[in-house]
Amino acid sequence: MLLKDKVAVITGGASELGIGRATARLFVEHGARVAILDLTEENPEKVAAELGEEHAGYVCDVRERAACLETVEAVAGRFGAIDILIGNAGVVYGTPIKEIAPEEYDLVLDVNLRGNFQMAQAVVPHLEVRGGALVFVSSIAGQVGGGLFGRSHYAAAKSGIFGLAKALARELAPLGIRSNAIAPGVIDNDFSKGRMTRADKDRISKTVPLGRLGTSEDVADACLYLASDLSAYVTGQVLSVNGGLHIY
Repeated sequence: MLLKDKVAVITGGASELGIGRATARLFVEHGARVAILDLTEENPEKVAAELGEEHAGYVCDVRERAACLETVEAVAGRFGAIDILIGNAGVVYGTPIKEIAPEEYDLVLDVNLRGNFQMAQAVVPHLEVRGGALVFVSSIAGQVGGGLFGRSHYAAAKSGIFGLAKALARELAPLGIRSNAIAPGVIDNDFSKGRMTRADKDRISKTVPLGRLGTSEDVADACLYLASDLSAYVTGQVLSVNGGLHIY
């Protein structure tokens, strides 16, 4: 078991078909205890309970710094340590630039980028106790400038995650903390909340060299790799999980 006795915090971890929930299931299979963070409507406490009584769920809006700090302290108090952060909370919109309202811009940047920054700030004091791993779920949109669904604000936030992961890799390496990002391609779940249609997904799948869209489990496997000692000598990297959609 690759994560035996490890404690993992997973943001955006409760959505039924999402990357976070698939990652939580996989981490449990590999011996981790998990803390699932999400918004009230996703019911993270219920999702965690379904995984077993040794796991926990917390309502946490990553846009709020106080909520991040308070939740992380609650996790550390319950589990006695934190070893891994999977920064997965995110939101996507495909709005053209001329139509993006300030409120939508703030939402996209705050959830996707500020939220990851604030969660990292909160967990680093705990990770440095015995070393650990930061894994941020970004997007192919940050590599290619959007274009598949998310537009300018989404691409900007997701490319910002790459910079955050690399900067933290440099800064935190002396503390025994590794920091990496994952850039999924189009994943066949409901991250877009129905705004990306089945027709959109079918069109994109025809352009993927491996001939299909990704699954949440595909990305969860990458999270496991970057969170475990399988990647003990890997930091400051962006791992593309896109079926060859973006080869560079």
